[in-house]
Amino acid sequence: MQEKIKVLFIGDIIGDAGYNLTKTLLPSFITQYKTDFIIANGENITDGKGILEKDGKKLLDLNINVLSGGNHTMDKIQAHKYLNDTFNVLRPLNYPKGAYGHGFGVYEIPGTKFKIAVINLQGRVFMKYIDCPFRAFDWAYEKIKFETNIVFVDFHAEATAEKIAFGWYVNGRASVVVGTHTHVPTADHRILPNGTAYITDVGMTGPYDSVIGMKKEGSIKRFLYSTPQKYEVGEEDLRFSAVLCEIDPETGKAVTIKKIFYPEF
Repeated sequence: MQEKIKVLFIGDIIGDAGYNLTKTLLPSFITQYKTDFIIANGENITDGKGILEKDGKKLLDLNINVLSGGNHTMDKIQAHKYLNDTFNVLRPLNYPKGAYGHGFGVYEIPGTKFKIAVINLQGRVFMKYIDCPFRAFDWAYEKIKFETNIVFVDFHAEATAEKIAFGWYVNGRASVVVGTHTHVPTADHRILPNGTAYITDVGMTGPYDSVIGMKKEGSIKRFLYSTPQKYEVGEEDLRFSAVLCEIDPETGKAVTIKKIFYPEF
């Protein structure tokens, strides 16, 4: 009988600080949890906003299989060709048709006979109003379901209600739905009744001596004076935030979801 597929998802990796922490800790987590597949949100890897080719490649060199993204994925114009030419670095699927890059993919799970689909979607509440993420999932799922029943979704959104509504909407179709974007880890990880593992936000991997990744001084001034400030990535109090999900490869249902946050506060 095939053992469960173990998928590790790493929350938004912030700049060089987040990269260096991931590089240090990830090998031990791979050994400890015997992971089969690793996904990470990489939209904040290049100076906190965007993902250049050099930074995408160095993340993938850490044995990460797929990078998902969000509203900052295409902030660096120089990255657009890389996103177009690379199939395991994703941007939200529900960008308008014709946008650079790819919103989902189906990938071999190394060492097994199984495949996993990874879908990247972006919410619309308090964010740029793009195409409907709910209907975008429906469209992708109709293509994916003939190749695999293991479906992993990174839902990159601001509003808690939108993330929760989406989790219920895809309950029983997606194996896992992880929320990203707010950079604040939530404590609601659970298995929904029809077998979908869910968490509202995985949190960020990077500097917690910051305001969601940005140095405190500049961020505070943004609120005090309502003026733009230079975006500088924090460097201190580094923490690794992720979830580990076990999935039954025959049914596509999640069996467990475990929060990983190291070191604890």
